[in-house]
Amino acid sequence: MNDPGPYRPLSYFQLMEISLRELLVEKGILTNAQVEAEVENMRSRTPERGAKVVARAWTDPGFKERLLKNGTKACEELGLDVPALKLVAVENTPQTHNAIVCTLCSCYPRMLLGIPPDWYKSRNYRSRMVREPRAVLAEFGLNLSEKIQIRVHDSTADMRYIVLPMRPAGTEGWSEDRLAALVNRDSMIGVAVPKAPKD
Repeated sequence: MNDPGPYRPLSYFQLMEISLRELLVEKGILTNAQVEAEVENMRSRTPERGAKVVARAWTDPGFKERLLKNGTKACEELGLDVPALKLVAVENTPQTHNAIVCTLCSCYPRMLLGIPPDWYKSRNYRSRMVREPRAVLAEFGLNLSEKIQIRVHDSTADMRYIVLPMRPAGTEGWSEDRLAALVNRDSMIGVAVPKAPKD
C-alpha cells in the first residue's frame, strides 16, 4: 500500500467549499462538469489577458478611447468577460502616474490580472500606498520625479481599476503581441512601468 503521507484535516473553508459544492450538485443547480469548467476558467486568468488590452490600446486609438470611457465594454470587445463589475482604466501620462489599491480588502481585477500577489493584499501595502505612495513606489524600484503627480485609486466591491501605462519609446511599428510582452502585472497595478528591451 502506498503511504499517503501525514494526515491533514480539512480546514474550515475547505469543508465549506466541499459541502456547498456537493449540495449544489445534489440539488441539480450545478453539475460537477460546470464546477470543473469554472475552476479551469479561473486558472486561465493571467496578466497576459490584461497585457493584450493594454497592447490594443497602444495600437488602436479608437479602442483606447473606448477603454478609457468604459473599460468593461471595451474588454468585452476582446472577448474578455467582466461580470457584474465596472472596470475603470486610468491612463498614465508624462504628468500623472496612477496606482491601484484596495484599502478595505483586496478587490482586484482578477479577470484581467489573475490571482493578486500577496503584497497587494497585505495591510502594509493597503495602508501605506494611500498615505505615502511615492515612498512605496520607490520600494518597488519606481522612483518618480517630484514633478509627476501620483493618483491612487481605491477599488471597491463593484468597481475595479486597471492602469494603462505609457507605451515605451522605440516601440513604433511593433505588433500587438510584441508590445503585450512588455506589459506585466505590476505595470497594470501601477507599481512598475513597461520598458522596451535594450538592443
